[in-house]
Amino acid sequence: MKKRILTGITTTGIPHIGNYIGAIRPALKMASNSDESFFFLADYHSIIKNQNATEIGTSVENIALAWLSCGLDPDRSYFYRQSDVPEILELSWILNCITAKGLMNRAHAYKAASSLNTNDPDKGITMGLFSYPILMAADILMFDSTHVPVGSDQIQHLEMTRDIATRFNYLYSELLTIPEPIIQDNEKVVLGLDGRKMSKSYGNVIPLLDTEKKLKKSIMKIVTNSLEPGEPKDSSNCTVFDLYQNFASEDSVKEFQTLYDEGISWGEAKEKLFDVINSELVPIRSKYEELSQNKEYINDLLSDGSKKARIIAKEKILKIREKIGINKIS
Repeated sequence: MKKRILTGITTTGIPHIGNYIGAIRPALKMASNSDESFFFLADYHSIIKNQNATEIGTSVENIALAWLSCGLDPDRSYFYRQSDVPEILELSWILNCITAKGLMNRAHAYKAASSLNTNDPDKGITMGLFSYPILMAADILMFDSTHVPVGSDQIQHLEMTRDIATRFNYLYSELLTIPEPIIQDNEKVVLGLDGRKMSKSYGNVIPLLDTEKKLKKSIMKIVTNSLEPGEPKDSSNCTVFDLYQNFASEDSVKEFQTLYDEGISWGEAKEKLFDVINSELVPIRSKYEELSQNKEYINDLLSDGSKKARIIAKEKILKIREKIGINKIS
């Protein structure tokens, strides 16, 4: 069987350096080593927590531009909007009908949300949040994905997908492919401007697609200690050093460590960090500026991607309908 990797792309917020280091760059590298790769913009997932139509639309655009600018090649992969493949939602309903409620009760996202309530455990919890893992399962199973990259916080969702697929295959037929997780061994936290995990909820991010001037301004805002030039500096748990080693070569990191030991000033350290990040982002920024001027081209790419994806999805859903008894009267 071909190695078919599927990656769901969250369509909320503005892409930042942490997204690039932790998700975009490794996913694109992984795709280059697979037989087939699928990338989809998870816009239906985004409305679970955000009902602002303007924000949803803007985020989808920004995320699509970011991935394309970073090197996603739509000619060598499937790149589509989840909402442009209606067969996914049809499969989601079918899977809803065979999935035990108890399985959903154990979902981390639901348990975390309900634990915040006191009298009514389901206060403020929507069915979208509750059944989110089933839609995720449909995203994966629709295309017979063999491998799915997941972070440590998403392993449970993939295990649920496997459980749901196994249940379907037991009830009807061995029709759904059981996916395997790809877990990053070197998964790590990318530090933000204030030393905490880089996250838009903390307001400590470095936007990925900012101008060169704004990028430098953000880097200069990184919080450091009060050690003077000439005083040795500790590179452990240091945001400047942490970000630097995510962009520089191994030899350059060793040289940077030597400069820390010799007491490099924070200003000079941030300048070096800016240089190494900016050198990698220059071609990405250039591509982004080019694509931003041609929104119709982006729409055409996504439309073409969904047409390719639907060829597979239509064939799959017809087989599923036949197995569950929903077909033409003969």
